[in-house]
Amino acid sequence: MSFTPAPEAAPVGRMLAAQTRMELRLSLRNGEQVLLTLLIPLLLTVLLALEPFLGDGDGGRRIDFVVPGVLALAITSAAFTGLAIGTGFERKYGVLKRLGATALPRSVLLLGKTGAVLCIELLQVALVGGLGLALGWRPTGGAVAVAGTVLLVVAGTAAFAGLGLLLAGSLRAEATLAAANLAWFLLLFFGGVLFPLDRFPAGLASVLEFLPTAALADGLRDVLRDGAGLPVQSLLTLAVWALLAFGAAAATFKWE
Repeated sequence: MSFTPAPEAAPVGRMLAAQTRMELRLSLRNGEQVLLTLLIPLLLTVLLALEPFLGDGDGGRRIDFVVPGVLALAITSAAFTGLAIGTGFERKYGVLKRLGATALPRSVLLLGKTGAVLCIELLQVALVGGLGLALGWRPTGGAVAVAGTVLLVVAGTAAFAGLGLLLAGSLRAEATLAAANLAWFLLLFFGGVLFPLDRFPAGLASVLEFLPTAALADGLRDVLRDGAGLPVQSLLTLAVWALLAFGAAAATFKWE
């Protein structure tokens, strides 16, 4: 019996599944990532829901304003800040350079990281949503709200992941760390998480509503609090961000 070697790359689907599993394990083993993506959103939910210093959101019950906003911030933390910082330091330490020497396509690497982020977000939604329910949050909208929430989370994840990978693939690791953390704080204050956008001057608010965090937070409030139909404007805003960011990331991403 003779054996003929036939080395070849694994099917793309198998490579994507393996890369997603590896990225997820690495994220959950990183204490800073767990703090950023899981613990801080939970602490913010309690703080913003129970402390009156921020007022009652935009006129309704505070908890109904807080939970969708914290969910939007949690997705920002996982898909943008955490992903950008983690990928930036993988470039610095040569991890991506070694992956680039394998049969792993650049697109599978980017999609694998995005898939791991989606898995983390499922945990975020369960934890923040469960805590919100314990604090009195009562989402509305039924099946339409569920469908709208899923679409918003997927679109938001794509938008933030594209931005995070674009940042990590363009700057040095230390610059990525600083820029990603600065962006996180700016989006916390100007992205409709702490305050409704109508508290800002009208001209500024009309610009801020097109920020991805603001679009995601407002869309989630539309479906989970107000029982509205599909938030078309929010979805379109996030889709545009996703297309532009992922296109730029795929075209410019550097392995080292």
